Amino acid sequence: MNDTQQGPKSRAVIFSTPALWRHGFGGKHPLKPERLARTVALLEAYSALDVDNVRRLAPPIATDEQVGLVHTQGYIDAVRTLSEGRRLGVSSSTYGLGVGDNPIYRGMDEAARLKVGAGLAAARMLLDGECDVAFNFAGGLHHALASRASGFCIYNDPAVAIQWLVDQDLRVVYIDIDAHHGDGVQYAFEDTDRVLTISLHQDGRTLFPGTGFVEETGVGAGAGYTANIPLYPETDDETYLWAFSEIVPPLVRRFAPDVLVTQLGVDTHYLDPLTHLSLTTHGHLALFEALAELSPGKWLACGGGGYNLDVVPRSWTLAFGVMSGQTFPDPLPEAYLDKWGDSRGSRTLHDSVAPKLSEARQSRIRQHTENMVAEVKRVHGL
Repeated sequence: MNDTQQGPKSRAVIFSTPALWRHGFGGKHPLKPERLARTVALLEAYSALDVDNVRRLAPPIATDEQVGLVHTQGYIDAVRTLSEGRRLGVSSSTYGLGVGDNPIYRGMDEAARLKVGAGLAAARMLLDGECDVAFNFAGGLHHALASRASGFCIYNDPAVAIQWLVDQDLRVVYIDIDAHHGDGVQYAFEDTDRVLTISLHQDGRTLFPGTGFVEETGVGAGAGYTANIPLYPETDDETYLWAFSEIVPPLVRRFAPDVLVTQLGVDTHYLDPLTHLSLTTHGHLALFEALAELSPGKWLACGGGGYNLDVVPRSWTLAFGVMSGQTFPDPLPEAYLDKWGDSRGSRTLHDSVAPKLSEARQSRIRQHTENMVAEVKRVHGL
């Protein structure tokens, strides 16, 4: 069901186990574990995990010490206690749990630790030369703070993996293409020159978490090592990719990283129910290919946002195709459609339609983007 591209193949690892999607925030919550199950099912239907250069591994459960690379012990203890159904001596809302975006559920701690464990295992394998790219598609939970859950995120798996890599004396570039600003990762490393964080996202004036503006460039030793690219609502493939090409490659080349870490949230898609950007799977694929070009030979890719159950598995299948050097037929496999397809879902890997914007709207978005890109270049000396 797949065609392997010619030339050298990257050695790719994907971390997958049903335990990653066994638990969740509840049926009405937008972050549905089903999106992970669907992603694996589509990759399996394409036989994408059966080729010689791909390994599928079950992630280990991260220890307190490992999670503690980023999170406080008090917060770790609170997550464990609440996950077991026990009460805390203080209000759970102190930790951002049990309110709004982050309801408490049994198994919460284990699910979050598995995602952290996958990221750390990926980092170790990359450093040891066991693979060239590793996909922690269940991870990418970039909003979690040192002592507080935020935005559907309990533990910040990208930040933990990055901190471990920095502790091994490596320089890391983190590129976040989720529709939401990667605030938790930014805050974890905004005061160091060992990590360059770049976030492209819908303008924080129009979307959670309300941060990620151009003038946020880092503090102290990290001044200049944080870059934010806020995008106007309804930004489409062409404009997004233009902004990316103008800013991201020059920043990465100047930084000269040892490792690339990316967060591949696909809630930038025009059908996503929580956001307002206008990308298609064609734009996603072009982004994944651009990220692959920036890899210094070690690429840790995390998942992230994406709340349309039809879009997420298709886009992340395209992502893993880029990572592992595979292309797939556009018609979705019948085995996948038999289980997951419905009258509203796509029957092709790529979108067959795209959003339509008026010329006047496109012009306003393009002008806004050009102004923003010029300001980012000025601030970062590009």
